[in-house]
Formats: sequence, C-alpha cells, structure tokens
Amino acid sequence: MTRRIALILAAMAIGGAAHADPLDVYGMWATQAGSAHVSIEDCGDGTPCGTVVWMDPASMREGLTPEAATDENNPDPALRDQPVLGLTMLSSFERKKRDWRGGTIYDPESGKSYGSRSKRLESGELQVKGCVGPICQTQVWSPVEDAPAISETAG
Repeated sequence: MTRRIALILAAMAIGGAAHADPLDVYGMWATQAGSAHVSIEDCGDGTPCGTVVWMDPASMREGLTPEAATDENNPDPALRDQPVLGLTMLSSFERKKRDWRGGTIYDPESGKSYGSRSKRLESGELQVKGCVGPICQTQVWSPVEDAPAISETAG
C-alpha cells in the first residue's frame, strides 16, 4: 500500500511538472526570429512588462550596432532617438484566467503598436500575439537560459 501511494505521488509530480502555468510569462525570451531577447518582469503593479535587452548584431543592417540602433520609426518624432536596447515593447496587460490580455506590443521595426495577448505554453515556450481588432499574428518565443548581458554586445 505504501509503495502504491509513493508511485501515485511520483506520477503526480512528474505530470504536474509538464504543465506550465499559462500566467507565468516572466523571464528571458528569444523572439521567434531569434534576433532579440526580451526580459519580461513585473511592471510594478503585478502585470508583465517586456524590455529589449539584447539584439543580434548579425540581424542589424550594415554599419549599425545594437547600441546605436534607435527607435527611428517611432510615430512620435521626439522618441526616434531613443535606443531600442532598453525599450519597453510589452505592457498594459490584464490578468485573465488563462492568459494576459488587453496589452500592447510595440514593433520598433515598423514603429507600430498592436493589441497583445500572451501566455506560457505547456512546452514552456511563450505565445505572444499581436492583434489588430480580431485578427492576430502569433509568435512563439523560446526561453533563454544563458542570456548575454547588454555590455557583451559591444564590439
């Protein structure tokens, strides 16, 4: 009987580990293209905020370094000189039962903001959606275990 209980408890522990909490979106994530890492932390109000903390120098246009990349396509001319590194690109989410919704994702390449939803998948990856009305584009971001520091991108 004791062995049976131990086996049941072991099976529950293994099974429980396979199911990620969809609301646990915090951590370091590589974008689907792998060209940037986004650190998702608490905004200070219990909701997630995502900040660009690393950019792949190989993905930059010729002659541009991650440190020199600015938000040149921002619709607000006053913000076009701000660096992309350190830029908050995910914010304003509301906690729902199975995901975060009502947020905003900003794309510095286009200078456009979109409605956003996010959740952690059972695989441990992060599903991020950018939406215009009911139409959404989905990306799957991978967890980053050994993220380079911002200073490591300096050549």
